[in-house]
Amino acid sequence: MLKQSLQLKLSQKLSPQQIQLMKLIQLPTLAFEQRLKEELIENPALEVGKENELAEVEDYTEDFEDYDSERIEAEDINIDEYLSNDETPDYKLQANNYSKDDEDYEAPIIAHESFHQDLLNQLNTFILSDSDRVIAEFLVGSIDDMGYIRRETQDIVDDLAFTQGVYTDEETVERILLLVQELDPAGVGARDLKECLLLQLKHKTPTESIDLAKDIIENQFDAFTKKHYDKLLQKYNATKEQLRNAIDEIEKLNPKPGGAYIGNDRAVEHVVPDFTIKITEGELELVLNGRNAPELHVSKDYQEMLQSYKDSAKISNAQKDAVQFIKQKLDGAKWFIDAIKQRQETLIVTMSAILEYQEEYFLTGDETKLKPMILKDIADLVGLDISTVSRVANSKYVDTPYGTKLIKNFFSEAMINDQGEEVSTIEIKKILQNIIRDEDKKKPYPDDKLAELLKEKGYPIARRTVAKYREQLDIPVARMRKRI
Repeated sequence: MLKQSLQLKLSQKLSPQQIQLMKLIQLPTLAFEQRLKEELIENPALEVGKENELAEVEDYTEDFEDYDSERIEAEDINIDEYLSNDETPDYKLQANNYSKDDEDYEAPIIAHESFHQDLLNQLNTFILSDSDRVIAEFLVGSIDDMGYIRRETQDIVDDLAFTQGVYTDEETVERILLLVQELDPAGVGARDLKECLLLQLKHKTPTESIDLAKDIIENQFDAFTKKHYDKLLQKYNATKEQLRNAIDEIEKLNPKPGGAYIGNDRAVEHVVPDFTIKITEGELELVLNGRNAPELHVSKDYQEMLQSYKDSAKISNAQKDAVQFIKQKLDGAKWFIDAIKQRQETLIVTMSAILEYQEEYFLTGDETKLKPMILKDIADLVGLDISTVSRVANSKYVDTPYGTKLIKNFFSEAMINDQGEEVSTIEIKKILQNIIRDEDKKKPYPDDKLAELLKEKGYPIARRTVAKYREQLDIPVARMRKRI
């Protein structure tokens, strides 16, 4: 049975400007610049540069309430739909701002060969039958970006039959694979690390050390990877120096031959710092990257168009649509400019609070001086929500006298030392790193010994905590750090 009832409910509804602001705050500098370009294309009422005489948009829009019964309010606009690029108006596809005398200039395109194309070019120097060439090209296409073929031979045989119409057997594929493995860089086409290292060693001029390294990889690979050096010394009846030389040859090899190829298609990431911290006469100076503070203004032409409609004695239905379009674009431009200003203020305020909180570190560069700091500490200082501080910290970089740092790395939990003082986990990790760096590599410290040494230095933490910190620092276990 259906019933009617009244229900009171509190809900929070974000305005379009708040949604824009949250999206803009989390963008690093490069992504912000791209977002700005998209908005400039999407909204012709938004322009870059200074404007000395800007009329107030509000003065124009208020006079059109009588003309437009369906006035656009902020809460009625879906900002995600408004910012979408699904439809491109015709006028954006027309280049009508050039004179007939202007030259049509196109920037040159830099061409480079991909990793796989280079392999295929090398393959063209081989004299092969048509069927063998198809198999060889298929094998090259099966090589991943690291230079490995990670598929079973039988699977390749089946795929050749289904996709290329080439019926062959495993023996033929193995024979042609040997040819592919002759391509540069050495080690390409290997099916596992062991084969990759052997292929590279076979390309080297034979010496006593190279021969021993080949034998170790081919016959004692498991003992080598587990660093059972005593077993290897006994097996080959070699001196420590001979074994050390052989291992040095192995360590010079490239475990990812495809990854070193300069023409690989993988994108190269460039870090552009969002802030810069300088030390001037013993004082810290914080500067926001100027690319985060563009000069924007609302188009005066659009404001004048709206004013011309205001001065008209009568407006037709078609003109009402134009008025609505112009007002929407003007409002959107104004909201976007305000959002950028708030973004700048939020970034500066948040980073200034972090700078003040970690002043001792930024003055000295000593990571042991980093104080325990969580998002709530900064949020309380600046009066912002924790999620806002998180958006600033998670994707922004700061250029310091000690290198470019990810801001979120300055945040850490607190631990209590033996004197009852709060210390940052970053400080403990740095000390742990120093202990491991200075240890005797012939007898590296196990985790329980590292815990004892940290306790002696005033940091009583459990062995499992030491293991966790060691893994976070990407430091292997003691057995894997051992050297001859």
